[in-house]
Amino acid sequence: MRYFLTVICLAALFNFGQSQESTFKSIAETESTFNSGNIAARMVEGLGFRYYWASEGLRAEDLKFGPVEEGRNSRATIDHIYTLSRFLLSALEKEVFDAGNAREMTFEKVRNETLSNLEKTVSILKGSKSSDFDDYNIKFADGRQMPFWNAINGPIADAIYHTGQVVMMRRMSGNPINPNISVLSGSLRGN
Repeated sequence: MRYFLTVICLAALFNFGQSQESTFKSIAETESTFNSGNIAARMVEGLGFRYYWASEGLRAEDLKFGPVEEGRNSRATIDHIYTLSRFLLSALEKEVFDAGNAREMTFEKVRNETLSNLEKTVSILKGSKSSDFDDYNIKFADGRQMPFWNAINGPIADAIYHTGQVVMMRRMSGNPINPNISVLSGSLRGN
């Protein structure tokens, strides 16, 4: 019986990891209606697609690479994107922002949790009405709040920007992203 439960738990964990891995592999399917929730969700899907492919197949040497010693290397940039994903999700879940501690996590865990945070964000946004955005405030531990507008130019835009840095750094470390990626279609060319 113990063996059976172990196999079931391992299978569930494997399937959980698989669904995480494929969430943003392609975003070619689109919504049929334009509304505030779907538009904001599409911005995050664009981020998720770019992040998925920027972080896919990174090697240990890629994660250590940084163009200058005093700047962030790829791993520190990935950790920052993770924090931004938590920042965004906390606003939508109406929670006070908590940065978490990516430094204590493996790269694989940081990557999977970032993709999971973005997936949850997309799900919330797609189910949102325009009036819901009044409650999607960035909340800080000191009591300050900012409206969702700041989440667009803050964590969403910043995460897209830093994802581009990961793409650049991995190219510089000799491991460029898949050349068949089309950010315009949200899919791989030929698929």
